[in-house]
Amino acid sequence: MKAIVVTDQGAGTAGMKRVDRPDPRAAINDVVVQVHAAGYVNTELEWPSTWTDRTDRDRTPTIPGHELAGIVTALGYGTAGLSVGQRVFGLADWYRDGSLAEYVAIEARNLAPLPDDVDFTVAASLPISGLTAWQGLFVHGDLQAGQRVIAHGAAGAVGSVVTQLAREAGAYVIGTGRTADRRAALDFGANEFVDLEGDALESVGKVDLVFDVIGGDIGTRSARLVRAGGTLVSVTGPYDTTFDGIRVIDFVVEADRAQLSEIVERVRDGRLRPNIGAVSSLDDAIDAIGSKARHKGKTVIRVRP
Repeated sequence: MKAIVVTDQGAGTAGMKRVDRPDPRAAINDVVVQVHAAGYVNTELEWPSTWTDRTDRDRTPTIPGHELAGIVTALGYGTAGLSVGQRVFGLADWYRDGSLAEYVAIEARNLAPLPDDVDFTVAASLPISGLTAWQGLFVHGDLQAGQRVIAHGAAGAVGSVVTQLAREAGAYVIGTGRTADRRAALDFGANEFVDLEGDALESVGKVDLVFDVIGGDIGTRSARLVRAGGTLVSVTGPYDTTFDGIRVIDFVVEADRAQLSEIVERVRDGRLRPNIGAVSSLDDAIDAIGSKARHKGKTVIRVRP
């Protein structure tokens, strides 16, 4: 099969190659998926799991990409709930070869059925952004109707989904971003927008929940806006300081079939609009990933036409 591999941690996309690799086989609890589209996160080359296994041993050359949509072609022993020929989408394990390839072996539990009326490209944009937003808001943040929420990066791949899900749940959403992001953030449903290049973040007053995808000084300042008993959820790593009176939860997104199904149903009925940026073929994937053009949405690689 054709695949993109990474070989040199310090080389950026210069360390990426398109190669021929053996087709994967389905181990116990695995299925093999013929990948039609794959999502890519632009920070993957900075993740330790891209380069080493769980015991910190080098595992290069590795195939990046963890979001996928495609068709099941083989079932391993012990799999349940899926069948050969079924359309699926989901989130691959961080420490296994990923989805920038024509086929991928993945645990069956990490996949959800993909309805026939949802395009593979759309589906491949959903797992990380959708699950991160869902888990941050509802699993870790315990979001309730009527609460005030700061959604950082509201025009980005994750922040736009946070904004839409929070609005649907009855929250008042304050989106943030750069000056150029204002229109997009409001279009995705933010009630108001804070320009982090010019506006005073503190002017929004107290909030019940902050969803932080930025970290650093912005994360610290945001924490001080959370009212007592409120929550700061973050995907940027632990903070350098502690905050009294609020919950601070730093989490890593996990695959969840039921949540994926909830997310894709919202796409089907129009409640959720995916935020797709650059789309390219597998042949052009390295150039697309290395492009200096800023794409706020998810990068999607169409592996099959």
